[in-house]
Amino acid sequence: MRVLVCEDEARVAHDIASALDASGFICEIVDTGEEAWFRGGTEAYAAIVLDLGLPELDGVTILKRWRSEGVTTPVLILTARGSWPERVDGIDAGADDYLGKPFRMEELLARIRALIRRAAGRAEPAITAGPLTLDPRTRQASLDGVPLSLTPLEYRLMSYLCHHRGRVVPATELGENLYAHDNERDSNAIEAVVARLRRKLKADVIETKRGFGYRVKDGP
Repeated sequence: MRVLVCEDEARVAHDIASALDASGFICEIVDTGEEAWFRGGTEAYAAIVLDLGLPELDGVTILKRWRSEGVTTPVLILTARGSWPERVDGIDAGADDYLGKPFRMEELLARIRALIRRAAGRAEPAITAGPLTLDPRTRQASLDGVPLSLTPLEYRLMSYLCHHRGRVVPATELGENLYAHDNERDSNAIEAVVARLRRKLKADVIETKRGFGYRVKDGP
């Protein structure tokens, strides 16, 4: 899944991106408020990390614009440690959570995973779909309790379907959420990944709705 990081401190942005990449997310970085507003309003992301002190356009203004434009992507704001008025302004503007700088990367990752779960209406940390279980903390998959070897792309696709289980997900939506902003999003590539997953799962976990997309059943 894709996460947008809006941060103008290059070192902080790089560290966040490295942690997200290592955790199986596709991370994109912008370092100005105008670019953050445009990208967050026109691209599909599972979550957004937003520093309130961006140049050109501040984070609170960006948040207000996103929410007024109907952007519902979960947003985690970053604020200076002890700057509680900023946190209040951010939450009132539509943020879903906040984290004060400096922070531990493990906490940021845990908060992002929680935001994504809540946005999908899921409370439990582990995701299940029939005999399949995914653990977002370790990025491990298992089938009937037996460890399953998935590539990073296969895991991301399966994770996205499981987060939205019960709903038919179009191939275009999968492409928008699995590949970086500047990558080509080919529906045939999505079909190939689904085919590989089906061979590995050896179970009827992913349903194809011809002309509509793919679905993972909601329930055991």
